[in-house]
Amino acid sequence: IFPEKDLLHCPSKDAIEAHFMSCMKEADALKHKSQVINEMQKKDHKQLWMGLQNDRFDQFWAINRKLMEYPAEENGFRYIPFRIYQTTTERPFIQKLFRPVAADGQLHTLGDLLKEVCPSAVAPEDGEKKNQVMIHGIEPMLETPLQWLSEHLSYPDNFLHISIIPQPTD
Repeated sequence: IFPEKDLLHCPSKDAIEAHFMSCMKEADALKHKSQVINEMQKKDHKQLWMGLQNDRFDQFWAINRKLMEYPAEENGFRYIPFRIYQTTTERPFIQKLFRPVAADGQLHTLGDLLKEVCPSAVAPEDGEKKNQVMIHGIEPMLETPLQWLSEHLSYPDNFLHISIIPQPTD
């Protein structure tokens, strides 16, 4: 029996493709004001989807590479597409506007993002660590620049999916 209460049942492959492309467009709106995805042709959109669906990394990245670029003078994307998931809250995820570069030109880090958006996830200077911050099953250092994480650890939908999980006690 399909777990209807836990998972969204997708009616067709077309619905999954539409959701994927919607996420890609949302990420590009945050990163580039939708300029990159809007300049692409329908065949490019199809190549992104088919590359992902058929597990063809080269086919996917030939197009996705364009979505990961930015002008050298800007030091990064306009905003970082991210979602933070926590098991301890009722909210499905946290998503806000967050720039990769501070007003003074310094690169924002993963720790900066968490302190602003989800302060309970970060241990106080003198306190014990209560949570693990995971991306792709690894725990990146909080000092890691957010721009770098977005370029190298985003999921195929171009979002950084960050999980905050309670620190194991065993």
